[in-house]
Amino acid sequence: MNYQQLLKQYWGYDDFRGIQRDIIESIGRGHDTLGLMPTGGGKSITFQVPALAQKGTCIVITPLIALMKDQVDNLRRRGIRAAAIYSGLTREEIVTTLENCIFGDIRILYVSPERLSSELFQTKLRHMQVSFITVDEAHCISQWGYDFRPSYLEIAKIRKLVPHAPVLALTATATPQVVEDIQAKLSGSFQVFRMSFERKNLAYVVRKAPDKREQLLHILNSMKGTAIVYARSRKRTKEFADLLNEAGITATFYHAGLDAVVKDERQNDWQQDKVRVMVATNAFGMGIDKPDVKLVIHMDCPDSIEAYFQEAGRAGRDGRKAYAVLLYNDADHRKLEKRIADTFPEKDYIRLVYEHLAYYYQIGVGSGYNHTFEFNIDEFCHTFHHFPIQVDSALKILNRAGYIEYTEEQDNQARVMFTVSRNDLYRLENNSPNEEKVITALLRNYGGLFTDYNYIDESFIASQTALQPQQLYLILKSLSQRHILHFIPQKKTPYIRYTQRREDMEHVQLRPEIYEERKAQFSERIHKMISYATNDEVCRSRQLLCYFGEERSQDCGQCDVCLSHRTGGMVQEPRMSEAMTRIFTLLEDGKPHPITDLRDLQLPTDELDTALTYLMKEEYIRQADGLLSRL
Repeated sequence: MNYQQLLKQYWGYDDFRGIQRDIIESIGRGHDTLGLMPTGGGKSITFQVPALAQKGTCIVITPLIALMKDQVDNLRRRGIRAAAIYSGLTREEIVTTLENCIFGDIRILYVSPERLSSELFQTKLRHMQVSFITVDEAHCISQWGYDFRPSYLEIAKIRKLVPHAPVLALTATATPQVVEDIQAKLSGSFQVFRMSFERKNLAYVVRKAPDKREQLLHILNSMKGTAIVYARSRKRTKEFADLLNEAGITATFYHAGLDAVVKDERQNDWQQDKVRVMVATNAFGMGIDKPDVKLVIHMDCPDSIEAYFQEAGRAGRDGRKAYAVLLYNDADHRKLEKRIADTFPEKDYIRLVYEHLAYYYQIGVGSGYNHTFEFNIDEFCHTFHHFPIQVDSALKILNRAGYIEYTEEQDNQARVMFTVSRNDLYRLENNSPNEEKVITALLRNYGGLFTDYNYIDESFIASQTALQPQQLYLILKSLSQRHILHFIPQKKTPYIRYTQRREDMEHVQLRPEIYEERKAQFSERIHKMISYATNDEVCRSRQLLCYFGEERSQDCGQCDVCLSHRTGGMVQEPRMSEAMTRIFTLLEDGKPHPITDLRDLQLPTDELDTALTYLMKEEYIRQADGLLSRL
């Protein structure tokens, strides 16, 4: 069966788009392949289709557990045998999944990069027939990438275990330097396919906003459609969501500190259009398949062009007109500069944190190797008079230097074990119907619950029992209080493990590649981001494309800079420019519009009249027979 037939059979599409076919044919011929595709470019098709066309199992390495689960569910619904291995599965479940791969029952296996170093995984991998290895978010392997993850370096090692399996590396954000480094780190000779990062349907806008809250409300009241609002801190996500709800705009908030059940519930509400706006930190968005997002607004300026481009790119994935708006003012410049000092505190401060860590855990010089501890950052900072942001940065640098392993908020899934015997459980008579449903679902889906704790997926049990996540939680708590089972709720706990014996603080070495070089890279990204936000002369789209090594001579014609140039730069008052922008947006489809449509723009009459007079005088638009049209 050929690739196009598979595409039609399982996905219902008549043909591939962009560079999908080129990538698929390259990996199908056994070549190491690197695909550069923007967000929404259809990356998953490029490995899912050839995985079905070849014998064996395609190993997909991705850092996104939510994406793993979603894609596995989607593939299974299409009749494709897929599985995922992630934290929270029991050893028995992992072994079963890996052996199913060995026996040929699984065509696509998703794993996290951290799983690659597992002795169990490597042992089973040697016995698998691996068709090829897919590396998603491949920029994470590059030391020059904005999201470098050391665990990705294990990929080159596992290639030696399956030497005949080619590698398909995919990313939506890579500068030319990162592209070179990806190939070097993956130890291959790659065929590189590039899809233009240009998003013709996406208008990039930087709006100078002294009062960002006012602008946020103004924009969302002026435009219809689903939106994502990005904020930098967890606290601000709730504040902005409350602000919107009070203004009659339905919103919810999302960040990494929420329980998984709550996150799933809020994500589903947003995806099903029960709420219009998702206010979130950058923890939200990766792998979220909602194509009709009309608007992405950044309340705080991201650290890098890469992060901004990826987050902004979640708008307009259905190909329709969409907007990415960055609200910016002078305070953002100062905050961005401060992030450099916060992310790379002075070396002596880093050594002091290392020393205080030893005091905190009472570890003497020369001891502590391989000891693991839970880490309460608030308690630590209170004890030694530190600030959490700088401590977090210091620990990350010590992690890269090899002194400790710092795991931020490790997600420990909920665990359950029955405290009554099976016979006693069956004799219980005073359980409610919902309690009976939960007990039945637990027994049906998990084994060994009478002898040991088992990790459970609360969202899965909730769906099996048709209960709301909060209902399920309360039922499990009630059963635990009645001593029928013991329920350990999910919690997020940072961990620190000493990867070598404790040193005297003056002997802690922070090499240039750990500190100075990385600080210089980070500073450069910050300053590139500031340049983008403050450059009002060059088309926004051209600025972004140039950063990723894609030279374009043609302006996009729809960003705030291009629209300002259209008006000849004569109108400088921001509210006036906005009136013109919205008139252009109304007429962007090229069709005449009744002049009465201007009422929907909800602009003050004087601003609207002045903008119309100017645009008609300068022959940008015309009015005839009650209709407005572009010239």
